[in-house]
Amino acid sequence: MTHPTRSTPRRCLLLAAGLACAAPLGLAHAQDRWPARPVRVVVAFTAGGTTDILARAVAHKLGEKLGQPFVIDNKPGGGGNIGTAEVVRAAPNGYTLIVNSVGPISINQTLYKNLGYDPLVDLVPIVQIADVPNVLVVHPSVPARTFEEFVAYLKAHPGKLSYGSTGVGTSSHLSSYMLGQRVGAEPLHVPYKGANALNDLLAGRLQFMFATIPSVIQHIKAGKLRALAVSSARPSRSLPGVPAVAEKGFPGFEAGSWFGFFGPKGTPDNVVTTLNRAVNEALPQLQDQLIREGADPAGGTPQQFGAFARKEYEKWKVIVQQSGAVAE
Repeated sequence: MTHPTRSTPRRCLLLAAGLACAAPLGLAHAQDRWPARPVRVVVAFTAGGTTDILARAVAHKLGEKLGQPFVIDNKPGGGGNIGTAEVVRAAPNGYTLIVNSVGPISINQTLYKNLGYDPLVDLVPIVQIADVPNVLVVHPSVPARTFEEFVAYLKAHPGKLSYGSTGVGTSSHLSSYMLGQRVGAEPLHVPYKGANALNDLLAGRLQFMFATIPSVIQHIKAGKLRALAVSSARPSRSLPGVPAVAEKGFPGFEAGSWFGFFGPKGTPDNVVTTLNRAVNEALPQLQDQLIREGADPAGGTPQQFGAFARKEYEKWKVIVQQSGAVAE
């Protein structure tokens, strides 16, 4: 018969202590293994739009790289505020993220009086995906074939030309407002919701608009719209031969869109680091596809993206206030 020795209780205590110490280490290890399950990626706009197109392209590549699906969840409405607010309220565990754009991040807190959150504080910047310039497109019935001819035509017909936008205070609206101010003309603004502005431009009920390149590039190639200039500081690789407004007598004119990943405030550092690295690795592989779609791949660090978003907020705040735009 075996009798327990006096060291048995001590042995048990040591074993129990070892297990207790191992548990937190195991938990920490599990937290480091991100993603361990599918990741929900909110898009605050409708399927088929520019944000959605870019998010799906990058999400597919991330799924391949990180071994878990990145599932797009479209939550449109309120100029992007509905989907953005949902992510602000989400658990900061890395499994609810958002691909967002200039409007909800850097314009809407000036445009909307009671937003209820500050996207520059309540969201964590992770990585910029792409810059997407707006492009000035005209209906073929407009006789101008160059940007210079269009400016002359606009000046010669004050108050006679109508332009559409995807909504009051959007970069589509504010780009045209900025051009009108610089030219000294006041074309008629007709705000729409979503793609309806483009439909009316194609039908000839509008004369021009600034639109994101991905939303109109196929119509440009088909000859249904004429591209005259882009709103970025330099010409876009997606539209070779189309000049920038800034190099055609309007220095400093820059009014494009941009897109990137954000997470809820408190998103773990390892999630931010892993996702940032994965997107930066994926962008060169997606470069040709993104350029065909009308986007210029970006990348960079979370710190660079955060500083850029805040600089954009400061710029657009002044323009929104000058325009008098207020969300309807």
